[in-house]
Amino acid sequence: MDKNTRKVRNQDINPCIEESDNSQKCMDAYNYDKSMCSAYFQRYKNCRKYWHNIMVQRRRDGVRPDMPTAAERLEMINAIGGKPY
Repeated sequence: MDKNTRKVRNQDINPCIEESDNSQKCMDAYNYDKSMCSAYFQRYKNCRKYWHNIMVQRRRDGVRPDMPTAAERLEMINAIGGKPY
């Protein structure tokens, strides 16, 4: 596995692996008809936007690392009662 692939598949770096996988599975299931998978794409887009905003806020506040670890994200999601996207 090359360096970029490892980075994309790293749970601590990429918070939206599940959404990405789901959209890819949808594309596979519907013969790459994008119109059938728009809900999955929107969920992925919302996930990226949500975690990007968290990352920017942490950077402003001087919190390191910029992106919360997978365990921290799980705690955050559980604290608000589920995924907000």
